[in-house]
Amino acid sequence: MVAGQLSSNASFADQVLAWFDQHGRHDLPWQKNRNLYRVWLAEVMLQQTQVATVIPYYLNFLTKFPDHPHLASASLDEVLTLWAGLGYYTRARNLHKAAIAIQEQHQGQFPESFEEVLALPGIGRSTAAAILAQSLGQRHAILDGNVRRVLSRYFAIEGCAGKKEVENSLWQKAEICTPYERLADYTQAMMDLGATVCTRSSPDCSHCPIMNGCRAVKYQRVNELPTPRPKKQIPVKTVRMLLLTNKDGELLLEKRPPTGIWGGLWSLPELALEDDVAQACEQRWGCQIDHFEDQAGLRHTFSHYHLDITPCRTHVIKSSLDVREPGQQRWCNADNYKEHALATPVASILRQYL
Repeated sequence: MVAGQLSSNASFADQVLAWFDQHGRHDLPWQKNRNLYRVWLAEVMLQQTQVATVIPYYLNFLTKFPDHPHLASASLDEVLTLWAGLGYYTRARNLHKAAIAIQEQHQGQFPESFEEVLALPGIGRSTAAAILAQSLGQRHAILDGNVRRVLSRYFAIEGCAGKKEVENSLWQKAEICTPYERLADYTQAMMDLGATVCTRSSPDCSHCPIMNGCRAVKYQRVNELPTPRPKKQIPVKTVRMLLLTNKDGELLLEKRPPTGIWGGLWSLPELALEDDVAQACEQRWGCQIDHFEDQAGLRHTFSHYHLDITPCRTHVIKSSLDVREPGQQRWCNADNYKEHALATPVASILRQYL
């Protein structure tokens, strides 16, 4: 049985690698001058984000922070400013924490063992495996979303991702299929195969190198696998975002808490829709306003809920708030607000109304 498995695995990997040599992606920025830092940065950015979106952020980030010592010595504000717009900001905060941990706990040397890499903030099993396989050629199986889809179809593994027995089965298959040579190429090949051929919808089975052995193709179940998660109705939350402008035309920004949605980013002051705007402005921000006017709303969707945002233009006639020095609140003008790390919908509001 073991011998048969190894023979099958070699065939699987050989076919995937042969396809990769001809059709895979070979010119991605993180494939050049590979090292642990460059691959780590790419793998974190690529979590839940497409390659085309990541590339410009990746290149800008490398220009500012070419290695983990530069990243560790930067402020979180600097890191978040470069990350703004890429989303899932916990990744950026963990990236910064991990760089500091490398400096303080590993004497400035990026760890090379799986256990030590896995222990860094923001790194899970598949990410740790991808980092070490692509940068050092270590044999570790990966199981990101693309690979999970390929293996679910190839082996006709049923059940929703997230269920322990399904996850265990997928990891077992991933381990079996991983070759002992060309680990960097194989790792990239599996991600490419899922991203470009074995796609979520309309997979291009006729150009798949492992089509002949794919059970989903054999049993005509390609469109059924992987088993989709049960659909849940996404709740809707509402918020009013204040465009508090003073007599000098400056706008008030405030920093969000370090954790949670948009943690550590700069945003607009927020109120519930039912709050008294004038009263809240005076009590919470020390600002007297002479009028306010709600603007056309917009919706921003997170993974677990929709956020309906109502921008509200307000004119401050008197303020006891002196926040020109760095801190949790800051007056800024139309020229320098772009220097702040802003969540995408906040940046969109400011572009529209400033």
